[in-house]
Amino acid sequence: MLADRLPPHDIRAEESVIASLLIDGETLGQVTSFLLPEDFYRERNRWCYEACLELFNRGEAINQVTVAHELEARKRIDEVGGSAFLSHVISAVPTSVHIEHYGRLVHRTATMRRLISAADDIADIGYQDDPDVDNALSQAENVLFGIRSGQASRDFTPIREVFDAYLENDPALADPTDLSNQPIMSGFRDLDRLLGGLQRSDMLVLAARPSIGKSTVALNLARNAAATGMIVGIFSLEMGREQIALRLLSAESQVDTHRLRMRLTGETEDARIADAIGHLSDLPIWVDDTALQTVVEIRSKARRLQMEHGLDMVVVDYMQLIEGRSGRGDANRVQEVSEISRSMKGLARDLNIPVIAISQLSRAIEQRTQHRPQLSDLRDSGSIEQDADVVMFIHREDKYTNEDEWARTNPGQPYPHNLAEIIVAKHRHGPTDSVTLAVQDQFARFVDAARLVASTPERV
Repeated sequence: MLADRLPPHDIRAEESVIASLLIDGETLGQVTSFLLPEDFYRERNRWCYEACLELFNRGEAINQVTVAHELEARKRIDEVGGSAFLSHVISAVPTSVHIEHYGRLVHRTATMRRLISAADDIADIGYQDDPDVDNALSQAENVLFGIRSGQASRDFTPIREVFDAYLENDPALADPTDLSNQPIMSGFRDLDRLLGGLQRSDMLVLAARPSIGKSTVALNLARNAAATGMIVGIFSLEMGREQIALRLLSAESQVDTHRLRMRLTGETEDARIADAIGHLSDLPIWVDDTALQTVVEIRSKARRLQMEHGLDMVVVDYMQLIEGRSGRGDANRVQEVSEISRSMKGLARDLNIPVIAISQLSRAIEQRTQHRPQLSDLRDSGSIEQDADVVMFIHREDKYTNEDEWARTNPGQPYPHNLAEIIVAKHRHGPTDSVTLAVQDQFARFVDAARLVASTPERV
């Protein structure tokens, strides 16, 4: 009985789109952003729409005569029904002002047909009985995501079209209020100058040894981005949301983290805490502190957040805690981390957002005379270096060298107390270099070294 039902379609809406174009060809621009030839259910309506698109691409007028000539050149005029069909559709539509409404109706029914087709594809995935359940779920999710995003697949594109898109989106000509394609500022002046901000579709790896401050830097980045109106999602596999909130509150209020946790605050500090809570509560930051997550779960949650509330940046703390699919122990951990790394990069591209993936470094740093991190120190997999667009290391010399040792090996140079070097070891789009940040461990806060005033805490 289900097979007897016709797929959703609206022939009158399709013909009304064609009629509107024949009445006023300039209205084509109102529908081309969302309406595709394959959205038309009836073949002759699709042929007419394709003819209109071809005329538009050649810069020719769109009307009953030119469309008839184009269909004749394509040897489709008789199959369409001749000029009589074009005259018929025009007679049924008095004006072209409602073309977008008609186009939306056509697009809606086409989406419903794609949904039906997706259901068949998902059923096929289920019938394959793949022993890897996560892989099957990922395939099914991709089918549905392709419908919603309107980008089920990508094919070869002439490089000329890419350059055309670049020129059309020239930042000098773009609407300054449109934030959808702008990079996200880190809030650290020197780092933004080096990277040009956190670029969308980039995977940025932030790596360090334990207790150096990688989670703190990531939270500072999240807070700074959210303060500019960007919607930030944080996947915290290491800390609970209460710990994250406490760190953000300490950095914002500049009240010692230990005093906050123990509730040992005075009246003045309580006032700053209240102000900070009010400010932080308004920031568009979303936290998921599920301890055990797979790549599939992270990707699914990020997509859902973007669809429901918007999403401009994701922080994953941290990569090595994400569960792999194999579940067969350490022997396959390198392969699993490689897959996780590729998936993080894929997430950045799919959602057009920067993904900041925190990573652990190996113990090799501590066994060297020089403790500065290098790319080979990335733990578990060299594919992290390969997949990342930007790799940043946090290096704190005061964690490895005391003042006496420093004075012996670096005579005349000031001891780098509470200073951190952010080493940009890989930058796919630009130069590599390092920037210096001042560290306020008691406030879980990093700031530009030049902006730190030692005598008076500065609110940023």
